[in-house]
Amino acid sequence: MVTYYKTIEGFICPIEACEPGCWINCINPDEAEINRLIQEFSIEPDFFRAAMDEEESSHLDSEDGNTLVILDIPVVDLEDDHLTYFTRPLGIILTEKNVITVSVHENPILDEFAEGLVKNVKTNLKTHFTLNLMLRIAGRYLQYLKQIDKISSQVEKELRKSMKNAELIQLLEVEKSLMYFSSSLKANEITIEKIMRGRALRLYEEDQDLLEDVLIEIKQAIEMSGIHLNILSGTMDAFASIISNNLNIVMKVLASITLIISIPTVISGIYGMNVDHLPFANFWFPVGVALGLMAIAFVILRKKQMI
Repeated sequence: MVTYYKTIEGFICPIEACEPGCWINCINPDEAEINRLIQEFSIEPDFFRAAMDEEESSHLDSEDGNTLVILDIPVVDLEDDHLTYFTRPLGIILTEKNVITVSVHENPILDEFAEGLVKNVKTNLKTHFTLNLMLRIAGRYLQYLKQIDKISSQVEKELRKSMKNAELIQLLEVEKSLMYFSSSLKANEITIEKIMRGRALRLYEEDQDLLEDVLIEIKQAIEMSGIHLNILSGTMDAFASIISNNLNIVMKVLASITLIISIPTVISGIYGMNVDHLPFANFWFPVGVALGLMAIAFVILRKKQMI
């Protein structure tokens, strides 16, 4: 699907057809739509293939006066009653007079621009529009990282009470999400630093401050994801040690109980043999001996903190 938007009186509004200075938003476009855009704007076909490849990493490319910027954007999805965080590529193609965004799936960041929720953004200023989009992406990373921190704290509280596999698996999912974010943020940082050198995009004086804000937000998100990842990794190691220690305690108690209850078995086995002349071969003596030895064993194990 291909839709067109243009800034009218300070707000981004949908328009019927393509105009110079408009923003072209492509969500999972079909072959006919892609071919039409390629012919109309003389775009390299590889640009669309790269933008629609979900395994594509963040990078910058230029060909025949057009520039392709691939950025990884954060995505959240509800799966099995749990929020799952990951990243998807977003392609931004800058032509002579237009900006084209290409994505396989809809995402809330582009929806905010399309619905006019982002103020003071002009579609006819290509670099300005692209940098505002990058700033919105960086802000979304920070927002999701705060959510991940709250989720991990809640799971840790539940894990202290239950020690079940479900909470451990959820912490592993959170750790995997942080790994995705950290990797994508570092790739985005490299791409933005290339843009900052001014080789791919023409940067005006007012764009420099905006680009610096984008880079600061990205670096802050990288630092936050690294801190959360280190904390979560240490937490997982601590809980693994606690679980292993609890298992050792349970095994120690069970071994002690087994030792105590084996005493009557040994005594009854001796007095149950078909042998004559056993001392004090009456009912109460072996029972008393067994109980006495069990009491002695219990006291000794208790002193050694085995029970």
